[in-house]
Amino acid sequence: MTTELSDATVLIVDDEQSLADLYAYWIDEFAEARTAYDGNEALEKLDDDIDVMLLDRRMPGLSGDAVVDAVAEEDFDVRIVMVTAVDPGFEIVDMEIDDYLVKPVDQPELMDTVERMVVRNSYDDQLQLKFQLVEKKVTLEEAKTPHELDESEEYQKLLRQLDAVESELDSTVEEFDDTDFTVAFRELPNGGPVDSTEG
Repeated sequence: MTTELSDATVLIVDDEQSLADLYAYWIDEFAEARTAYDGNEALEKLDDDIDVMLLDRRMPGLSGDAVVDAVAEEDFDVRIVMVTAVDPGFEIVDMEIDDYLVKPVDQPELMDTVERMVVRNSYDDQLQLKFQLVEKKVTLEEAKTPHELDESEEYQKLLRQLDAVESELDSTVEEFDDTDFTVAFRELPNGGPVDSTEG
């Protein structure tokens, strides 16, 4: 998989054609961009050249959720980022996605996310899993109240998964990229001490 942004290929999937084309225009300054305007077209265009997929969630026909499931079944090595107007729920814990962005997004946010996904292609499976879980944790903590988090079995499962993965990764901290340190700890105020769930 490509680990340099300039060599990366990004597939943008959105049924709103003008928005998909806008994302492609933004990305094409830095990496190769391809577009698909529905879920079925996305699966047709997905191949081993695709490093990152930016995927709308609510689409007619094949939804973004269904595309994620299909990609998982085919075992493509691609980073998937939901870019959607749908607020995240606890169901994202079990989704095979790497990040979740809520529209509207601007070019800096989109490109920062794409670049982080490309960097992660250099990581092994366990380290990629670590950051999948961190992204979901951050996303849910930004979207839900503390009470909702405490009451959610899915969120508690996520914390247990993250703790287990981090226990296995204690010896590989040196592989972290600076951008991923930022992601991992961005929910901590003023770069404060890392809590037990953040290793």
